[in-house]
Amino acid sequence: MNYGRLALTAVVATVVDFIYGYAVYGTLLTSEFAKYPNLFRPMDVQLSYLPMMFAAFLVGMFAIVWIYAKGYEGGNGLQEGMRFGFLVSVFVITYVVGGNYAVMNIGQRITGYLALAALFEWLIVGMTIGAVYKPAARASTTGRSAGL
Repeated sequence: MNYGRLALTAVVATVVDFIYGYAVYGTLLTSEFAKYPNLFRPMDVQLSYLPMMFAAFLVGMFAIVWIYAKGYEGGNGLQEGMRFGFLVSVFVITYVVGGNYAVMNIGQRITGYLALAALFEWLIVGMTIGAVYKPAARASTTGRSAGL
């Protein structure tokens, strides 16, 4: 595993995710979040939590990049990243968004927006991971049968 590339990929993917998050969650969906003042913090209060959120997202991105690297099949990075991002989005939408809808007092509209946002977020992050991550060079198998 290419640990240097793993770390670089996690940092780049985190930055891309922050940009996406600001554009979508911090701008486009703010009016929807405002409809649930007992659930979501006001934007001015959220700012004080940004350092913790950034650190948490970076750690999470290291984990997701590690999972990508373990499953990397050697194909085109963008295509593998898009497939990976799609699978992560299916997990996030069903496990997180669907679970939140079941236990939180939120409406179908915001749930749909969050599902759509997660789909595009993880497609973009997955493609970023696929574009940046490159595996370490494999050791030579000269004199041995590959796979044995």
